[in-house]
Amino acid sequence: MSFTRRRTLRVAASLIPTTLLLTGCSKVSGLGFEEGLSSVNDTSLSLWQGAWITAGIVGVFTFILIVWPAIFHRGKKGDPEFPKQTQYNIPIEIAYTLIPFIIVAVLFAYTAIDQSKITAKTTGPAHEISVEGIQWSWQFGYSEAGPKAVVTGTPAQPPTLYLPQGEKIRFTITSNDVVHGFWIPAFMIQIQNLPGVTNHLEFTANKLGEFPGRCNILCGRNHSEMIFKVKVVTPAQYQSYLETLKASIA
Repeated sequence: MSFTRRRTLRVAASLIPTTLLLTGCSKVSGLGFEEGLSSVNDTSLSLWQGAWITAGIVGVFTFILIVWPAIFHRGKKGDPEFPKQTQYNIPIEIAYTLIPFIIVAVLFAYTAIDQSKITAKTTGPAHEISVEGIQWSWQFGYSEAGPKAVVTGTPAQPPTLYLPQGEKIRFTITSNDVVHGFWIPAFMIQIQNLPGVTNHLEFTANKLGEFPGRCNILCGRNHSEMIFKVKVVTPAQYQSYLETLKASIA
């Protein structure tokens, strides 16, 4: 066996452990996201992992299809014969059409299922918070502390969004100027703030800590400064924060 062929086989063999890892022979990585941070993570993480596993398998298969004929079906040096030409192969062309269609259809179906779970409204969430996008910062309103309990940030002083651990929150998402994107990357959450439209989102933050948030839709000159911080605290600390807001507007 030639050196080139041996090297090709070694490369192909090195891809096997990766493929086995992606297909579930061991615990699948979160691939950039931590499990259990929020109720949205619990719903979305398996879809995120499945999409990357699918992409990995398709990538490995495509790599093999490219490398195999390039290495093992080369014309021999000095071979005067022209390779046999094939105009088309109906079964292969049908397979190449159906397989991507099936992959997209399955991913679409799981996406629609998870999206309906994430955007579903429940009766009686524990808390309600309004999120309004403004050029170029955020306003967070805590209705439990009163109609005037609104925290307004600036690009120079980004606001902090306080959330109670383990308790469901309903967010009312609006914008008073242009389209913004309410995005908490660690929680796998993104929803648009649309002028003249009210969106809603419910989720539960499950882990104490601080997490970055930002606008992920280009909304003007200072878009890059439109950031905020999410701080997940205990329910008792959250109630204390609401009392502080009440006192500040009294």
